[in-house]
Amino acid sequence: MYAIVEIKGQQFKAEEGKYLYVHYLGEEVKEGEAVSFDKVLLIDADGDVKVGVPAVEGAKVECEVLTPLVKGEKVIVFKKKRRKGYRRKNGHRQCFSKVLIKKIVTA
Repeated sequence: MYAIVEIKGQQFKAEEGKYLYVHYLGEEVKEGEAVSFDKVLLIDADGDVKVGVPAVEGAKVECEVLTPLVKGEKVIVFKKKRRKGYRRKNGHRQCFSKVLIKKIVTA
């Protein structure tokens, strides 16, 4: 059984017992806290597929926050204009939250 759920504008495939790295949920979320997401777009229960318009009514995904702040890999942004003496080097690390999918509740 799995569900397609929208979290912070991105769609994820959620299966019970699996981990997800989602965009940073904010400072108000603590480690070990339960979080639920109710914008479930699709549920597949062993071949029985329910597609929402746009979301499945009454369905939600219950998660536990394992690590509220995880930093991703560093991405280097380098800009250069040849023969002009213009060079800029910048780095960025995206913030994520690690969550464990506890249960997928269907309507």
